[in-house]
Amino acid sequence: MNTEGLLAARMVRLKSSAIRELLKHSKMEGVISLAGGIPSSALFDFDGLREATQLAITEQPEHAFQYGLTEGSYTLRERIAELCQERGVVAQPEDIVVTAGSQQALDLVMRAVVNPDDVFVVERPTYLAALQTLELAEAKLLSVGSDGDGMIVDELAERLKTQKIKGVYLVPTFGNPSGVTLSRARREQLVKLAAQHEFLIVEDDPYGELRFTDERQPTLFELSKAMFGHADNIIYTSTFSKILAPGLRLGWVIMPDWLLHKVAIIKQAADLHASALSQTIAEYYLGLGRLPKQIETIRAAYKNKCQIMAGLLERELGDVLTFEYPKGGMFLWARFREPRNCADWMKKTLEQGVVFVPGEFFYADNP
Repeated sequence: MNTEGLLAARMVRLKSSAIRELLKHSKMEGVISLAGGIPSSALFDFDGLREATQLAITEQPEHAFQYGLTEGSYTLRERIAELCQERGVVAQPEDIVVTAGSQQALDLVMRAVVNPDDVFVVERPTYLAALQTLELAEAKLLSVGSDGDGMIVDELAERLKTQKIKGVYLVPTFGNPSGVTLSRARREQLVKLAAQHEFLIVEDDPYGELRFTDERQPTLFELSKAMFGHADNIIYTSTFSKILAPGLRLGWVIMPDWLLHKVAIIKQAADLHASALSQTIAEYYLGLGRLPKQIETIRAAYKNKCQIMAGLLERELGDVLTFEYPKGGMFLWARFREPRNCADWMKKTLEQGVVFVPGEFFYADNP
């Protein structure tokens, strides 16, 4: 059979996730993996998950194993709203759609708002899978630089003088892969620019709870409400993957009313709804009141891991690498002091049983 022309044109351009390919190496015996934001399974609250699962299948089997609402279980959305309020993100259950991880939230939102060749701006570097969802939506990608204070919003402001954009995507807190946090001043500047130029901000917040200090930056969603009384152009997404367990495949997205119902229609066509069993387990887990203690546990553990890794990098490779010390999250972004081909370097480290992700994969252009 001649299959030429059967694939959609957008699939020809789409690349496989480099991280997923590298994770194959990480599963090999004896390999030390520094690739991919994979939570430590040693930190999962198995006792709490076991109790919540037992409650889900004994107390509400008719919900756990049945079809549910496309937007998600109302009880779970109530609990997510409570969780978000602690982050300064004030929303009603009706403003929330539960998704199969925040990755699906990004996909649904991009499909709902992006026309072919609409311009979306991302950071250099940025989250690899977000690039994939934008490419699938056939967006035109522009990128602006970043430094120790996150996205260089002045650079975006210069672009906006001559370029109309549909939106900006970023992970403003403990970024993937940079590990850095957008400063308060730049957050305010970005929110003002979005209001002035009428573009969307997709605020991806999987790691905000994983902070190593008491310092907390306000979310862009929170700032917009404080500055303008609404967040009609801010789309906030988060996940249980980094604070509870990724195998549940549960995330959520908070959207203005003009967008929510459109996203719900797309989700209905995609999968009807997120797993009812996972949602019921999450409902009961949150009801047990164990999440705050769990977050304390993983914060302390990841802070310790970060201190060890950063210390060893400074001691062993400080003469050839430089990096910003993360204040939270799961990522450390290092740069060689002298030009070097990272992909070639990884082949050498793999021979020594160590795998990392070369930085070039995190750029929309000019890595």
